[in-house]
Amino acid sequence: MNTPAPIQRIGDTPVKEEDILNRFDVHFTPEFRAWLSEESISLALTTYEGGKLIIVGPGLNGETIVNERNFERCMALHVEKDRNIWISTHHNIWQLENALEPGKHLNDQWDRAYFPRSSHITGGVDMHEIMKANDGHLYGVVTGHNCIARITHEEKGSFSPYWKPPFIDVVLPEDRCHLNGMCLENGELAYASMVSTSNKAGEWRKDREAGGLIMDMRTDEIVAEGLCMPHTPRMYNGGLWFLEAGKGYLCKLDVKTGEVERVLWRPGFLRGLHFYKDYAFICCSCPRDKHFEGLPLDQELKDRDQEAQCSMDIIDLKKMECLHSITITGHVKEIYDVAILENCRQPLLYGIFGEDIRKIVVYGENQTEQGALGKRSTAVN
Repeated sequence: MNTPAPIQRIGDTPVKEEDILNRFDVHFTPEFRAWLSEESISLALTTYEGGKLIIVGPGLNGETIVNERNFERCMALHVEKDRNIWISTHHNIWQLENALEPGKHLNDQWDRAYFPRSSHITGGVDMHEIMKANDGHLYGVVTGHNCIARITHEEKGSFSPYWKPPFIDVVLPEDRCHLNGMCLENGELAYASMVSTSNKAGEWRKDREAGGLIMDMRTDEIVAEGLCMPHTPRMYNGGLWFLEAGKGYLCKLDVKTGEVERVLWRPGFLRGLHFYKDYAFICCSCPRDKHFEGLPLDQELKDRDQEAQCSMDIIDLKKMECLHSITITGHVKEIYDVAILENCRQPLLYGIFGEDIRKIVVYGENQTEQGALGKRSTAVN
């Protein structure tokens, strides 16, 4: 029997067991830690139910590092190379910036140090996904307003509506079609997923079983329909992949024919999909109550005699089977999104609570040595 790898857990969970509310635990096998170490990557996960951003790294000396910080209703997740992590929360988007230059370490042990750099207040708009496009703008799926929006400090307002499905007649604070996912192709906005074509508040719930569709935002054409709560479309290796959350399937779509291939089933409600080399990372969630009421997934679980699980599964795309999993037990029943930190083994994550935030001071470019302002090559007005 393999001995479990030692774990160093850092974050906002109290040290004393008696002080912990809504406890949850993260589990993985020594083989999983060895795989992370071999790939030299760390994984970032979000859970809105538990209100956490969690980063798991293989560590530098055989000790797995689990960082967890509190961010209320933490959902969408986007990693910008080795520089930034973006997350959407209850009413804002946080930018977490890596304070370390490539090849540098903090205190001779941390190879990344992410700290809160800025916050963009959006209001409670139910932001399901965020991504940065080639034009340098951050875009988000604003589910509560049925649109894809551009998010920037330079423009007026909480966000700038950029695209909406053609059947939505106006951008209003009503969740009508449950627009929930988007993806880029070659760095440009490409496809969006939604649960329904409803144009009335809340009516999408009636279409969960077979009203879902995927639309090409560039042409407003429907490329797939008749789906059960499609989520998280992703372009990878020339193909369009997505999760059919209400049935538990990883799917691949032929955009020319509209044919959907259901390539793999997992025991849970699927949201959050990321690709890396020959692997897919899929987030799998348990129901908030005992059953996925009204969804085919409920019957799928019964037919397969399986229980729903809260896990992040690593899928070998060549064999199309689960290679490793992170499972979460306790209070947390769902994992929302996943991303990879490449060339990162021992990251440190700072949060917005406690005393640590007061100690974080990182200098930008120091221009004080240029002397008097009036004598510089470009005078400051």
